[in-house]
Amino acid sequence: MAPSGPGSVRRRCRRVLYWIPVVFISLLLGWSYYAYAIQLCIVSMENVGEQVVCLIAYHLLFAMFVWSYWKTIFTLPMNPSKEFHLSYAEKELLEREPRGEAHQEVLRRAAKDLPIYTRTMSGAIRYCDRCQLIKPDRCHHCSVCDKCILKMDHHCPWVNNCVGFSNYKFFLLFLAYSLLYCLFIAATDLQYFIKFWTNGLPDTQAKFHIMFLFFAAAMFSVSLSSLFGYHCWLVSKNKSTLEAFRSPVFRHGTDKNGFSLGFSKNMRQVFGDEKKYWLLPIFSSLGDGCSFPTCLVNQDPEQASTPAGLNSTSKNPENHQFPAKPLRESQSHLLTDSPSWTESGTNPGKGKAGMSNPALTMENET
Repeated sequence: MAPSGPGSVRRRCRRVLYWIPVVFISLLLGWSYYAYAIQLCIVSMENVGEQVVCLIAYHLLFAMFVWSYWKTIFTLPMNPSKEFHLSYAEKELLEREPRGEAHQEVLRRAAKDLPIYTRTMSGAIRYCDRCQLIKPDRCHHCSVCDKCILKMDHHCPWVNNCVGFSNYKFFLLFLAYSLLYCLFIAATDLQYFIKFWTNGLPDTQAKFHIMFLFFAAAMFSVSLSSLFGYHCWLVSKNKSTLEAFRSPVFRHGTDKNGFSLGFSKNMRQVFGDEKKYWLLPIFSSLGDGCSFPTCLVNQDPEQASTPAGLNSTSKNPENHQFPAKPLRESQSHLLTDSPSWTESGTNPGKGKAGMSNPALTMENET
């Protein structure tokens, strides 16, 4: 093995430091369990019925919170599949060509059969020099992970992970259950907080825990409600956080609603077709993360062929035209009005809820 240098030591130190927010949340969650379940429910509550109801409801919310948080942290971000990587010959040709039109011509030839609709601000093919691949739509390079992440939303320090295609549903559920967790604690703790605050109950060890628990739950409820509301709006518009700040650029120009298919289909793209899986931290998102239905205002002149069964002049509710370039089967079904989704590929289990994330190359932890 090669000896580790100063750079390797710095990287290891950064990796340890990146876990500090996760450790903080975990310790806070452990203390809240002790404060609520032990000090509030068992020590302070005198009504047995109230104890039982509060403990059952609390443990359900606690379990869903921990489950969704765990899945958000430990679901590895996904990188583009092999077809988006340049071949050895294309890499050599790209290195020989100077930056400019010749450079772009190599990329255009490599991308001609890929389901790519977005471009850079200058209209060029989106290419990642570090990963040496053509970026799929909505894919971005994360400087923290040093990887290209499919449908990257943002890098979240509180989960020490990139939030993207593979775990965006888990992140939304984490926000939802953490908000419900805090609201439930604040609501059931309020009367005991008031009693301790007005000296209606004797000073005990539980007083500090119950009073601080209410303050913490109320404070986190405010911040989580705004963050959860913002991401609900993003889902309804089929946008990522990055796309909300910088609209995607297509051949015809910038289009902030280029990926929006309407509220219902936008929801299905994240949560899937089967509603029984919506509230569970189980992967059920539609598609492969590499291609997405688009609602282009104008047709891309470079995308000449129309996929079978799709009318290139069909309109969505916002009167946008659908692209002519073939989509993945796992996404093109969203262009139809059928209420359910079935995968017609050779692998009948691909993309079903509860299964592993479909047909993608997953980044290995290094």
